[in-house]
Amino acid sequence: MPADYAITFFYYDDIAPAAAFYEGVLGFELVLDQGMARIYRVAGRSYFGIVDGTRGHLRHQPKSAVLLTIVAEDVAGWHARMLAADVPALTPIQRGTYCEHFFFEDPAGYAIEVQRFHDAKVAALF
Repeated sequence: MPADYAITFFYYDDIAPAAAFYEGVLGFELVLDQGMARIYRVAGRSYFGIVDGTRGHLRHQPKSAVLLTIVAEDVAGWHARMLAADVPALTPIQRGTYCEHFFFEDPAGYAIEVQRFHDAKVAALF
């Protein structure tokens, strides 16, 4: 059966710093505030949510093994913005075979990547 869209959720011990980060630092558009969860539009029909890990279906893990990737044309602009916001674990911009990208962490230690596919064949897939 076809899907219409997807929402990825991260779980937090304290949702307030995460909400401030995703709304203020990353500038994600808040679509729905459910109290224990907040859902953001990342782009188009791409959604991301944060959940109070004391009340949600899952619990916050002290060390995450997930990565949220934001695809954007202006990787250097995003990097400058994250540098100005003094986000933790910010890496330099790296250029790989298919993309240029960098990494950083949110207030709870979840990994985030910003990337741009510079390989035209790969970019065309998305």
